[in-house]
Amino acid sequence: MKPYTAHARAAALSALAYRGNFLLSLGGAAVQLIALLAVWKVLLADGQVGGFDWPHMRAYLVVAFASATLVGTFVDFRMSHRIRSGLVALDLVKPVDYQRARFAETAGGVWIEAVAVIVVVAITVAIGGALDTPPGPMLGLFAASIVLIVPLKFAVSYLSTLACFWTENFVGVLWARQALTGLLSGALVPLAFFPGWLATTAQWSPFAGLTSTPALIFIGQASGTHAVLLVATQLGWVLVMWYGARLLFRRGLRRLTVNGG
Repeated sequence: MKPYTAHARAAALSALAYRGNFLLSLGGAAVQLIALLAVWKVLLADGQVGGFDWPHMRAYLVVAFASATLVGTFVDFRMSHRIRSGLVALDLVKPVDYQRARFAETAGGVWIEAVAVIVVVAITVAIGGALDTPPGPMLGLFAASIVLIVPLKFAVSYLSTLACFWTENFVGVLWARQALTGLLSGALVPLAFFPGWLATTAQWSPFAGLTSTPALIFIGQASGTHAVLLVATQLGWVLVMWYGARLLFRRGLRRLTVNGG
């Protein structure tokens, strides 16, 4: 456990050392939140759209901001660079599991991101008023769903970064992943606004667990058995993608060639 704790601590220190990059990324997400709040407040001024009124949409967008801020892309770029440069060979000789070490690095910076989320949400509440929270049991499910975002988002990021074993350009992979997750997670537009077949497909995909699931539980549009099923789906995708990533990593190592000494 100590080696993984050391990885987590090192990642946290790196995030603090490059706080300018982190603050710029946070600022971009905050500006997007402000823009979406302004747009949806105008659209919902006269009533409901797709079952969402303004208080529900405001709460939904705040949860979407929180889920987008957790688990940044710092670890992605570091991992992709080491794979493309061959430095990953040095990671492989260390007495730690490669995937668990990367997860420890990801988890190490989560507390910093969580503090930033709390600050931004507190400012939002101070300006626009308090958010309605779900009752006790649903609040517990919401908390569980938020916690599951960390391993789920890591699994999505880790799997996409493994593509660097087959491609020289990670930026294109990153942009494709961001576009896919932004759409199918419900981060930009709630899945309820999608055509029926696409909404159903997205709802049971791993991406819905990144935004839609915790947001729907928080605003009360998913409750009881439905909410439990959604959280169980999150957990199921975490397990499937975690072990699927281990298989893909082994295949990727077959393509690894390191020249020089």
